[in-house]
Amino acid sequence: MFDIRTTNEPEFDDSVVMTLTDEETREIGKLAVDLVPALPDGTLDDRELLTAVEVFGRFLPPRLGARLSEFRRHGNPFGTLVVQNLPLDDPLMPTPSDGVAPPWTGVPVSTVVQMAVTSWLGDVIAYADEKNGALVQDVIPVRGAEERQENTGSALLELHTEDGFHPYKPDYLTLLCLRGDRDDQARTVTGSVDSLLADLSDACVQALRRPRFVIQHASSFSAPGTPPSFSEPMAVLTGPAYRPEFTADLYAMRPLDDAATWAFDELRAAFRGRLAGAVLRPGDLLVVDNRSAVHGRTSFRPRYDGEDRWLRRCFAIADLRRSQRARAAGSQVCAPLHLLAGPAEVKGHARG
Repeated sequence: MFDIRTTNEPEFDDSVVMTLTDEETREIGKLAVDLVPALPDGTLDDRELLTAVEVFGRFLPPRLGARLSEFRRHGNPFGTLVVQNLPLDDPLMPTPSDGVAPPWTGVPVSTVVQMAVTSWLGDVIAYADEKNGALVQDVIPVRGAEERQENTGSALLELHTEDGFHPYKPDYLTLLCLRGDRDDQARTVTGSVDSLLADLSDACVQALRRPRFVIQHASSFSAPGTPPSFSEPMAVLTGPAYRPEFTADLYAMRPLDDAATWAFDELRAAFRGRLAGAVLRPGDLLVVDNRSAVHGRTSFRPRYDGEDRWLRRCFAIADLRRSQRARAAGSQVCAPLHLLAGPAEVKGHARG
């Protein structure tokens, strides 16, 4: 396992971080408060609601809109953008100690602000297997799940492409911090293929471009009590040589032959010294380009007392129509994975 705690990664620098002024924060908060009463109070997967939130997003302060547009079109060498000082619900309810998230109407300002920002990057998307298909998902530590390599855990979360095994994986993810880790130990870390490509040998790059890797499905995408299931064989690197797209999971990805294993080991080593990160504070929103960057998190200690770390997660996809066969008419939630295609059989590669 690649331990991101040993890399001594620096803080995200000024090219990655944008801090809203207090005036901009108040402006966004007022727009959100005015919008919420006009929205349907049921599911977020509602055409009228999603249209209203996207229109709201076009009224965000021009400085923020320009930064999001620039990131969407051109990215940056880190594959990451951090927006600080976004408005949140005040007062904020306690962090659910049982891991059961409240309805979105319990945190309405945070919800519509995050979705509005995310709408600048693409169309919001979700997956029926994950968090019951919620378009905005609560990332809360769950008692008994501490060691899981999933969003309910609090142990070290390894670097990974979000839902990299899925045929319609998100192009972007946003993480909005509602409540930070009180011990300042939960450090979110990202690493971009753009920053490490020059460190990889030609032979490694060639091996990473072959479809000789699989990723084990997260437990929520697999039926309880069934054997581990895996993605179809895929390449780690695809697309243009000068700026490839990147899919990797340093915990759940399995090379299928010796050449792939050797290349994956070289890739793993190349991440050392190429990561950056931060402890997220309330009002911080982290944007990750899921096509070029991986992300992870250092461990922290939850207390399950209503004051634990609480993030909210939202996904976006650049071309919603590409996933049309996977979604019911009018919905932006993909059907369960097992209904889309049969998983590849990969013997001898149980997740360890």
